[in-house]
Amino acid sequence: MTFTPPKALQKPVTATYHGIELVDNWDWLKDPDDPETIAHLEAENQHTDTVTADQQPLRDEIFSEIKSHTVETDMSVPSRIDNWWYFTRTAEGAQYAVHCRVPVENDSWEPPQIQPGVTLDGEQVLLDGNVEAEKVAFFSLGSMTVSPDGNLLAYLVDETGDERFTLRLRDITTGEQLPDEISGLSYGLAFDPAGERLFYLEPDAAWRPYRLKSHRIGTPVTDDILLNEESDPQMWSGFGVSPDKTKLILELGNSEVAETYVMDLTDPAASLELLISRDVGSLHDVLPVGGQYLITHNRAADGTPLPNNEVAVVDAASIHDRSAWQTVFEHSPTIKLDGVGVTREYLFAAVRAETTPRMWVLPLEGIGTPDQAKAVEPAFSEELYSAFPLGQHYDSPYIRLAYTSWITPAQILDYDPISKASHLRRQTEVPGYNAENYLVERWWAPAESTDRRVAIPLTVIRHKDIEWDGNNPALMYGYGSYEASMDPGFGVARLSLLDRGVVFVVAHVRGGGELGRAWYEDGKKLAKKNSFTDFVDATRFVAASGWVHPDRIAAMGGSAGGLLMGGVLNLAPELYRVCVAQVPFVDALTSILDPDLPLTALEWEEWGNPIEDETVFNYMLEYTPYHNVAEANYPAIAAVTSLHDTRVLYVEPAKWVQQLRETVTSDQETPLEQGGSPIVLKTEMEGGHGGASGRYRAWEDRAWDYAFLLTAVNAQQPRFH
Repeated sequence: MTFTPPKALQKPVTATYHGIELVDNWDWLKDPDDPETIAHLEAENQHTDTVTADQQPLRDEIFSEIKSHTVETDMSVPSRIDNWWYFTRTAEGAQYAVHCRVPVENDSWEPPQIQPGVTLDGEQVLLDGNVEAEKVAFFSLGSMTVSPDGNLLAYLVDETGDERFTLRLRDITTGEQLPDEISGLSYGLAFDPAGERLFYLEPDAAWRPYRLKSHRIGTPVTDDILLNEESDPQMWSGFGVSPDKTKLILELGNSEVAETYVMDLTDPAASLELLISRDVGSLHDVLPVGGQYLITHNRAADGTPLPNNEVAVVDAASIHDRSAWQTVFEHSPTIKLDGVGVTREYLFAAVRAETTPRMWVLPLEGIGTPDQAKAVEPAFSEELYSAFPLGQHYDSPYIRLAYTSWITPAQILDYDPISKASHLRRQTEVPGYNAENYLVERWWAPAESTDRRVAIPLTVIRHKDIEWDGNNPALMYGYGSYEASMDPGFGVARLSLLDRGVVFVVAHVRGGGELGRAWYEDGKKLAKKNSFTDFVDATRFVAASGWVHPDRIAAMGGSAGGLLMGGVLNLAPELYRVCVAQVPFVDALTSILDPDLPLTALEWEEWGNPIEDETVFNYMLEYTPYHNVAEANYPAIAAVTSLHDTRVLYVEPAKWVQQLRETVTSDQETPLEQGGSPIVLKTEMEGGHGGASGRYRAWEDRAWDYAFLLTAVNAQQPRFH
């Protein structure tokens, strides 16, 4: 049996940049309102369904495995906000969580025990995601917040997947939906201490949050007050409130520079006050603490870069006097200081050491002085783990943190800084799972393609019973952009791979943040190719390890990790049997050349500006996957995307698939299970960057991806139970 894929008409569009002509044969696919575009995407979906039809039993099996390892009727650990404990419930068969609360009793800081199906005295339902989702084809809750008096619920909902939200307001006491409704918003929502004003962000035409506004409840939206408008298309706006909720902090910035303002929320007439200007040229976070500011920053007073950050404290009145800043945590070349938070009496810092997210704690009293106490780091038994603060009520005696590892299900802990003990509040229950059946190792692969002195950290996860016989399948996973780290985290779906003997390898390539700021900067802009060569070198290292069969290696990555997939396939397609590229950024050059596309101007800080800089243009042209597909044998490829994705437009993988089919020499017509290398496009017609909404739909998506990979590497049957 052979399959004939859809063939999109070629309608060449030519553009010239820096004297070089770029011809795009499928540019017309970028118009989602063109019936011809929709017809093509639907034809691709039909083709994909036909090509992968034999994988449906395996998809069903993986879905059932995910379900069997999941407690479907579950609840979160309650978090205290003012006089209420807030938590969520999920029920078997329900796609979405139900958001609830119950009153605090006797000013206790011990969270109540929530039982499945048992309603507590005084429990209230604030928002049922299942009820909301019945009204629309797509539902995603952007954020929600409750007024200080506990009577009003404000929340943001996305009903298309394009990450533009509608603000709605509900009277909790009566259940009445208030007329205050504002559409087309970005993430971010907060009340003032009086509960009379709401603060929110508007995006511009390119989806960049750029206007901070305040809305007085009960008044027309047309009367809303503009507090700040950021005109620089390369600066992103974000805001939050101080731990004591008396100040609003507005942060403007990108990956290289920031600017911060503060506003007194207790004074209705107050305006924004500039704290640190972008002219300083620093990246920083400012946290108001009483009459002082805690500042996490990357530049010394003399301008010396401090790439892994240091933390300082200064009296509020002296923040503009750089000499008044007192060091709390010094800069380290090996430890990255990611940020700080506080309770009323303690400071906690999120740090990264030896790739691992950790936490430091010390008393606030005496910080920045010779009397400052030594920081304490909660200790854990595993070598590779994630432990990061979640924050907690300002007056809480505990510091809440999340703990997980590649083989340890997520835990919620309340750390007591006095006793230095951690109280386990919840560990995610995983039925039928035994952590002792799995092993995690750290390997280091030499960067053969660039500099052998550079070692690439690899996380290798496998079932303990697989043999070192050189015959096991492997999945190489990576990301490598935006200083984002692929941190340890337990995944139920991953068990379906491990139990089939797959060696799961996370390649922590340059461009990520695992080894600090320098690791990131060595994989961005004019060093971006290091991300691709690192992944290729890591794959060769794994292939030669004796654990895996070189012909049974799969690759997977999403978004900027999809760019990574496209790049490595062009560099070394022979290394992989199959690749799943999720919402892949595979035509980076064309997108970054168009400043009218969503978020493009902000992306110049990550990739460079090819419009104005010929060197950047030429460099991106050399690695952008769509422009560099080779006439060679490629692996089987599944490109997975969403019609309403505003971060990586569906047109990129749609064009890439056409270019691949036109160019590569591999056998695309023979079925995957018979050794063929089909190239398919799967488009979620009602989803966004994260795919379809709802937890069961997410499980179905993951089962689809894994079934495609497992079929290609001939690992369909479980080997271990």
